Amino acid sequence: MYPFNYLRPTSVEAAHQSASGDARYLAGGQSLVQSMRLRLASAESLVDLGGIESLRGIKVDATSVTIGAMTTHAAVARDPGVLKAIPALASLAGGIGDQMVRNAGTIGGAIANADPAACYPAAVVGLGATIVTDQREIAGDDFFIGLYETALEPGELIVAVRFPIPKRAAYVKFKQPASRFALVGVMVSEGSAGVRVGVTGARASAYREQGLEAKLAGNFSAKALDGAKLASDGMNTDLHATAEYRAAMVVVMAQRALAAAG
Repeated sequence: MYPFNYLRPTSVEAAHQSASGDARYLAGGQSLVQSMRLRLASAESLVDLGGIESLRGIKVDATSVTIGAMTTHAAVARDPGVLKAIPALASLAGGIGDQMVRNAGTIGGAIANADPAACYPAAVVGLGATIVTDQREIAGDDFFIGLYETALEPGELIVAVRFPIPKRAAYVKFKQPASRFALVGVMVSEGSAGVRVGVTGARASAYREQGLEAKLAGNFSAKALDGAKLASDGMNTDLHATAEYRAAMVVVMAQRALAAAG
């Protein structure tokens, strides 16, 4: 690991002021710290967000669930309000990594890191979430723009993520056995804004599968996707799965999620 300065502010304003130059925010550290240990990443300063209490917590109202950026996966998975309002989101959080990862990893860190196989990005686009930062609000559809790349500007800090409460939703992933990352993960939802299908693991970043959404617009059921096929252009190919396999699995995981959503 390369040497770095360690800063631990206690407010969002102080964190933003500390993030000048070659600095990076440290949330749960489940990805960044490991990359730094392997010298695959470096920073002059790490700004630890763990001391900012205002970034933790979950608020549920009649139309939305708002989760503070430093709220852990474990907290989301067991929160009674989330379990009642968006059980698919609680289930997703409970399936991330193992218990140690869920106790340390945070929703803000997972979304900002934008790993192409992470689960939360599928929920962001599949539920139509809004990313609230210390400077603005970003629609989930506009947030993920490439491999480990987001719409965040340098120094911009995620404060919370706001999810509209859907009529029904479900998330299903085909996981890599060792890491539990998604080879393909699909969040389906039906809400006031219509049908959404969010996909992770298949491309360089999470995205909406609008071709499947069109098929589900008048029939939100697994049978509506019988015979559906997706082109493999732009799908990921690696040692775990080919692009063609992932294209087929998007449809399969979508059908399983639809069956789970009821």
